[in-house]
Amino acid sequence: MRDRSISVSTGPSQSLPAYLRQETDGILLALKLQPRAAANQIGDPLASELRVRVTAPPVDAAANDALIRLLARTLDWPRSQIQLVRGHTSRHKTIKIYGLTATEFLGRLKT
Repeated sequence: MRDRSISVSTGPSQSLPAYLRQETDGILLALKLQPRAAANQIGDPLASELRVRVTAPPVDAAANDALIRLLARTLDWPRSQIQLVRGHTSRHKTIKIYGLTATEFLGRLKT
């Protein structure tokens, strides 16, 4: 399998956060999901992962669905363009967001 990662300039002397990787067709996010939280929210980075909390329980993919809905709503991006790539039954997940650049992601995350 070939590596489709590319480097992206996010501005002068800025590098991407450890949880974010740019690819040719979108971005990859490394997340740590906390199910059964008090509120749905995207938190601060924790080591090399972005911390995300959802109120849904980790049963029958409810927390995974809540994660994708939260990302779609927060980023104002179609749910169909957000895919859970790795970690279906783990708290540590990799999410692929198609058609979004790292710079756009970081800008939408801050607003």
